[in-house]
Amino acid sequence: MVQRSSDPDVLSSDSDHDVVPFLTASATHVHTRLPRRSTGRPATGPKTTAGRPAIHQVVVLDVAGRLRDVIQEVDEAVQQALADGPRGVVCDLSAMDEDAEPDEIEVLATAGRHVRDWPGIPVAVACPDPRVRKALSTHPLGRHLIVTRSVPTAVSAVLATPVPDVQWLGLAPHPTAPRASRNFVARTLLDWGLGALIPSTCLVVSELVTSSTIHAGSDIDLSVAWNLGALRLTVRDKSPDLPHQRQSQCDVLGRGLRVVNGLSRAFGVLPAPDGGKVIWAVLNAVPPRPRPEATVY
Repeated sequence: MVQRSSDPDVLSSDSDHDVVPFLTASATHVHTRLPRRSTGRPATGPKTTAGRPAIHQVVVLDVAGRLRDVIQEVDEAVQQALADGPRGVVCDLSAMDEDAEPDEIEVLATAGRHVRDWPGIPVAVACPDPRVRKALSTHPLGRHLIVTRSVPTAVSAVLATPVPDVQWLGLAPHPTAPRASRNFVARTLLDWGLGALIPSTCLVVSELVTSSTIHAGSDIDLSVAWNLGALRLTVRDKSPDLPHQRQSQCDVLGRGLRVVNGLSRAFGVLPAPDGGKVIWAVLNAVPPRPRPEATVY
């Protein structure tokens, strides 16, 4: 079970974080899946509903022992945490043995790809070893990570990052779901002043929702997030089966998603902690420059 920390030195009372015990492979029990957390999303059902979830929590992954034993599991745990849409993720390496090899640190640094491809949810690494911190900070992907000495500073740095605008929609697995998703996305983009992105974004979200409706057949949670010049679409369903790669990377979720690959700067699938999955796509979304006011002579 996820336990919420009550340590006043870690975080102030107006925000909180979840501590997820993460044991080494040599321990009696190895937890490679994050337990389900409540994220405040609206309940799905036969009717379409819209709302806004609470995203103030920071998930802390406690990594102990030898990094080489759990490096792959750490990356999977980060992905599962991201699927729940937290305020951020912190990997606590303070209990890690101080014998991490350069190749292990390089693998850890690749977690920065999640921040590069998944803007708006920061990932931090708290490590007292200056050698590891320096290696992460100088790695091309590691530069996307927040690297600090301790968990308190990591959590504070995560909470200091910009909070993305996020809107949620609950959908039932019905043939009208793609149309409802397009209408929802169009309204959201108009509210954000991103009307020029409506055609391409609606096409992408329609493909994502159609794929989930056909292959999962479960209730769907759709989110639209805008942050740092990027627009993130996520479609979460309750199917335990992850899609398998077929002929090429463009066919991960079916031929229809070739369109998604062409219009998105990145897209993929995350395993959700509850056994479902999150299909996501990120599009460039730089707001239009305001027109200069005409000069009256």
